[in-house]
Amino acid sequence: MQLAIETALDNIKNNNGGPFGAVIVKDGVIIAKSPNTVTSSNDPTAHAEINAIRLACKELKTFDLSGCEIYSSCEPCPMCLSAIYWARISKVYYAADRFDAQKAGFDDSFIYNEISLNEKDRSIYMENIMHKEGQMPFELWEGTENKTKY
Repeated sequence: MQLAIETALDNIKNNNGGPFGAVIVKDGVIIAKSPNTVTSSNDPTAHAEINAIRLACKELKTFDLSGCEIYSSCEPCPMCLSAIYWARISKVYYAADRFDAQKAGFDDSFIYNEISLNEKDRSIYMENIMHKEGQMPFELWEGTENKTKY
């Protein structure tokens, strides 16, 4: 956890992004560490956890991080939490929580609230179109024998 916090602190000093850091460990060995690089990369998805997941997957040559633990300087936002689930990371440890982040100007409560709303009640317009045609890639996937399931 100390390394995740130090990564966040260094990121602020280097003006490389937000005050967040994440470290991924497997079997007691550090696999990846990364700060938030949203502003330096102009990528709103470049949160510390996402960056660390990408690095860990590259290092381990897999998309499945089962058995790994992630240490984050702050409680993961909804996007990062989703990525953690998709990566199958086994344990999450965090220092500051979402309420601490909110006080510092990083308020993700809006997103947590939006997720639970019916799509017609969300602040971003959403409409399901070409539903039948949208099923075609899934039908092709289901019929494909040589595929890597995830």
